[in-house]
Amino acid sequence: MNALNISNVTKRYGSDEVVKNVSLKIEAGERIALLGHNGAGKTTLIKIVLGLTPFNDGEIKVLGGAPGSKKARSLIGFLPESVAFQGALSGREQLRHFARLKSVSLRKADDLLERVGLRDAADKKIATYSKGMRQRVGLAQAILGKPELVLLDEPTSGLDPISRHEFYDIVQELAEAGTAVLLSSHALRELETRTDRIAILRKGQLVANDKITTLRQQAAMPIVLRVTTLAEKVEQVANELGAKRVNGRVVELTCLQNQKITTLNQVTGLGDIIRDVEVTPASLEDLYRHFSSTEREVN
Repeated sequence: MNALNISNVTKRYGSDEVVKNVSLKIEAGERIALLGHNGAGKTTLIKIVLGLTPFNDGEIKVLGGAPGSKKARSLIGFLPESVAFQGALSGREQLRHFARLKSVSLRKADDLLERVGLRDAADKKIATYSKGMRQRVGLAQAILGKPELVLLDEPTSGLDPISRHEFYDIVQELAEAGTAVLLSSHALRELETRTDRIAILRKGQLVANDKITTLRQQAAMPIVLRVTTLAEKVEQVANELGAKRVNGRVVELTCLQNQKITTLNQVTGLGDIIRDVEVTPASLEDLYRHFSSTEREVN
């Protein structure tokens, strides 16, 4: 059973369609990045899944139940973009409150505070916390009770680089334990190697939905090869490869995905005068710009 099954869902405000015939499935243990410009429909779609916003057409099954149903609510974890907690409570008191609501042991709540890096600040008032620390409390409450589906809206906002790395380690642990994870974020570089599939919304429509390797093939965007050679051979290498000189030892050329092996064979065929080759495929930022600027629709 899919953790989340969105089928041909449309949401309208008056005559304005903010979500247009979107279909998206997430399996247990899968990590999906949901991307899109501000106003693309990401937050609206998340609210629909949570049962906070009704939709006009289509069907949604959340862990086999309806959005907002008792079953769905009991098995979902959610981290909103802007977290707000009672400042007069300590981090430990706040998370223990959520633990009681979820019938989770207080010991597990304390363990989660340590897991998200708040052990030393657990008994300090939340009012004294930085934005990143409040975000960690939010993450802890979202994964409290081992939810089967976790929705994370801009989860790394306010986190420093080390905390971001630790956050994605936690996401990996969740996925390995079978939890389905949907992340909505503008931090594209960190998502590139930390998710299993990329879904892109443009003006309410799903315009991309696949693994990044497949999206690269669909976009037919060029791969960049930077070839380092001997200084006295740089002109020869540039001519033979049809490349442009970058500096006194490096030339650069491009090819399509289906030409990569042939091009690499051509480069290595030049022998010992080749010292290094860097191969750079289209990044997630490149793909995001490509799919966000087209009218392509993928279901």
